Amino acid sequence: MSRHVAIITDSTAYLPAQAMERHGIVAVPLTVVLGDEALEEGTEISARSVAQALQKRRPVTTSRPAPEDFAAAYRAAAEAGADGIVSLHLSSEFSGTYDAAVLAAKEAPVPVRVVDTGMVAMALGFCALAAADTAEAGGTLDEAVAAAEKRAQGTAAYFYVDTLDYLRRGGRIGAAQALLGSALAVKPLLQLDGGRIELREKVRTASKAIARLEEIVVERAGAAPVDVAVHHLAAPERAELLSERLRERVPGLVDLHVSEVGAVIGAHTGPGLLGVVVSAR
Repeated sequence: MSRHVAIITDSTAYLPAQAMERHGIVAVPLTVVLGDEALEEGTEISARSVAQALQKRRPVTTSRPAPEDFAAAYRAAAEAGADGIVSLHLSSEFSGTYDAAVLAAKEAPVPVRVVDTGMVAMALGFCALAAADTAEAGGTLDEAVAAAEKRAQGTAAYFYVDTLDYLRRGGRIGAAQALLGSALAVKPLLQLDGGRIELREKVRTASKAIARLEEIVVERAGAAPVDVAVHHLAAPERAELLSERLRERVPGLVDLHVSEVGAVIGAHTGPGLLGVVVSAR
């Protein structure tokens, strides 16, 4: 279906396939390098494969899409009838994806607004949905961008990891490096802050950390209308239990998404990840 403003994101948004199809959102894939093999996230490698490789201590790295990948997506959107494109991406602190999109936008056949959301996973996904809703209601390019940016401002992401080792290896740990010396003695709760991963709290055991994660989310959500996403990697029981608790305890809950993260985020967090995104409507 052609539209006035097209919405493009990247594969780390982890949007449900049905939502992408319903809104016509296109995700340009990042790449996971497993050993000497480069594989596209979402089509050629699964998060479970990455988890297994990490557990076997096989080398796993990630890379941004090429500018040509974005250029092709922008051309396809224009050919489908878009006269403007909003291109929404994960934090530039994590990846060169935003920079690749900016390069491609300069040569696009229609105006492209590239947005560094400072987010990742469904924190990015909710921004894409907000932009899509605005575009479908007849909003302009600027209005769709503003809707995404407003959604980002009202979105928070918190997560628990079994170990900081994978974040340390990938260089994504930011200020939480202060934890490295005592990583074995604590279970860290982390959050997205200014597009970076920062330490929120240190908790002594996994069970206490997950209980505290629940409390933080409930406090953040309050009674206002919110959407929530629970992400995990190789921890479906933890995710389901937490999602059930949040259904009971978040009075303003509108939509709740539960999903395993994709290969790119999984490569940097490792098995056992449990994350929650809270996004104000």
